[in-house]
Amino acid sequence: MIRKLLLTVAASAPIFAAQAQISSDTNDQTLNEVVITENRLQLPVTGQNRNVYILDKEQIKTLPVQSVNELLSYVSGVDVRQRGPWGAQTDISIDGGTFEQTIILLNGVKMVDPQTGHNTMNLPVSIGIIERIEVLKGSAARIYGINSLTGAINIVTVKPNRTGIEAQANTGTNFKDNEENPDKIYSSKGIQIAGSYADENQNHLLSGDLQSGSGHRYNTAFKNHKLFYQGNVQLSPRERLSIMAGYIYNNFGANGYYAAPIDKEALEIVQTGIGSVTYSNQVNDRLSISPRINYRYNYDDYRFYRNDLATARNQHYTHVLSPELNANYRTDFGDFGFGAEARFEKINSSNIGDHTRKNVGIYAEFGTEQIKDFQINAGAYVNYNSAFGWQVYPGLDLGYSINSYWNLYVNTGTGQRIPSLTDLYYDTPSNVGNENLEAEKSWYAEGGIKYNNDKVRMNASYFHRSVDDFIDWVRLNEEQPWRSENFLKNTVNGLNMSIDYRSQLNRINLMTGLSYTYLDPVLESKDPESNLSKYAIESLRHQLVAKATLGYEGFNVTLTERFQERINYKSYFITDARVSYHWRSYAIFANASNLFDTEYIEVAATPMPGRWYNLGIKVSL
Repeated sequence: MIRKLLLTVAASAPIFAAQAQISSDTNDQTLNEVVITENRLQLPVTGQNRNVYILDKEQIKTLPVQSVNELLSYVSGVDVRQRGPWGAQTDISIDGGTFEQTIILLNGVKMVDPQTGHNTMNLPVSIGIIERIEVLKGSAARIYGINSLTGAINIVTVKPNRTGIEAQANTGTNFKDNEENPDKIYSSKGIQIAGSYADENQNHLLSGDLQSGSGHRYNTAFKNHKLFYQGNVQLSPRERLSIMAGYIYNNFGANGYYAAPIDKEALEIVQTGIGSVTYSNQVNDRLSISPRINYRYNYDDYRFYRNDLATARNQHYTHVLSPELNANYRTDFGDFGFGAEARFEKINSSNIGDHTRKNVGIYAEFGTEQIKDFQINAGAYVNYNSAFGWQVYPGLDLGYSINSYWNLYVNTGTGQRIPSLTDLYYDTPSNVGNENLEAEKSWYAEGGIKYNNDKVRMNASYFHRSVDDFIDWVRLNEEQPWRSENFLKNTVNGLNMSIDYRSQLNRINLMTGLSYTYLDPVLESKDPESNLSKYAIESLRHQLVAKATLGYEGFNVTLTERFQERINYKSYFITDARVSYHWRSYAIFANASNLFDTEYIEVAATPMPGRWYNLGIKVSL
């Protein structure tokens, strides 16, 4: 009865809230004016003929979360599977796909890790500097290249418009005795500091984030440190230079993360560094070009026995260098987007070996609104991979405007997922790669309807996706090691629905959201006897997300409810709450996660925390 009441309140009690934070260039921009970052054709939310969801800064400020991973759990259709909370280790997938089939981007820069998709969420940004999160669903090779079979998630950071500093401190606990230190309780603490400088020709942002804690059960203690810089310099009225750099150090107890129950003493250390330099030139009124070069380094040190470094230790070093060129040419009858990108990947690993591979992509796209009430976007991505040869991936988006608020849309696209180096070469007693794997190939089609105005966003769509040569880790029985194999086909039919509402009446701010996803996955196997699967049979079936916030004169109250049912896991509800008060340059907040102390897991055999309380204070100058 209580849960039904909470769902009703979250679905009908509207909402919104404000807190002090570093001011950004888009403070006065409405959500419908937000331009989706696709690097070539720049289209606002209302011009997208795809299933696109924006988690904007006003929602982010009110949600009872401590990490980017937790933020994404409030987007229906996004499957967040955490082995550890507080950003320790998380797999992200979309609409029944796997964590290897979704592209994660930071300000349009791909965070693809050639070793494994387990590392793609190693992001050096804290919640306080995020402007918005763009979630684009569907096979998106035409837009983002390979490995975007199920969609893409782009995290966009703040571009400050004034000089300032912001600091936040927080602490949390579940008030339960620590198994390793019985005289203490499980707890966490953290501090975030962000400083900005801005004038009429430049803006800079520097952020540091230190989080640590004793975990929530035996051997789950963690340290998560982040450093991030972003700068934009206007070189001339038509030229801009953008620089981005970041570093993350993540050290966490990995009890039950990968080989439960025998990995009770496991520890993992991950270090990731990123760098990107972009030059943008509006050559004339029609042509703009934007060359960019990106670099990503990752070190993954998995210690099966944290106190014995001589036994069962895996160390992986990966380097990715990626130059790219994006361009746009405007004509009287439409816009052309075109460009090229390359990826040079290298790994040195104790269990995968030493490997290099190259990938080159060329793409072109055309969009027009010159036909009355219709919008058309069409294009193709041509890809060459040194291991898998040439492929072509076309795509088409069509939209019809019924009126200023209602739009119908259909889209179709194709995609490819190159096997990770873990899929191909990993070699341990419990997991064996397969160097004869074929690349996954997908086809996707979707149709839907949208409604947008200043207060309401609504989307309802139905999609079909089929993936040939689907890759999964399988085995005949529990006595055998897992082995990566190509299944015959993985087909998913699904339904996505979401509605968000916000308004302001006198001094009362209101915001509410309700979304639902239904998935019907079907797996056809080349070998029907290989029926034990690591990922495919753990897809979501039902997912419901409800959230609501009420704000009045500095006070804000948020209540959220999430329901998930997986194919082979028991279903569960998770209820979270947040209360905050903002006065001038100060804010205090209290979060309560998993209020009803639900026992649940998101992946493998790793239990998630029960009820957890978190207190914090924020100061903005």
